[in-house]
Amino acid sequence: MEINPIDLRVIDERAANVYEAIIVASKRSRQINDENKIEFNALLSTIPTTGTDDESEDIENPAQLKISLDFETREKPHIQALNELLESKIEYEYKKPN
Repeated sequence: MEINPIDLRVIDERAANVYEAIIVASKRSRQINDENKIEFNALLSTIPTTGTDDESEDIENPAQLKISLDFETREKPHIQALNELLESKIEYEYKKPN
């Protein structure tokens, strides 16, 4: 896995405040991660189980392995969120005080 540094000046060009933009990206990253968890659990629930609840067995389920590999090869949530921020796909606004 290669590391691609992101210049903070690029973020600064697209946002009024770099630190607020990073917070927005982190919140979006959490949303993406939660969506991925829900999707992963939904896909796992469609796989038939072997009928034994013995955790000590090391039987590989090819369908489960395929799903796991698919999710591992996806782009990480924080990278997705930063890309969305840099492509101006994330809209955010400030809450108005009461």
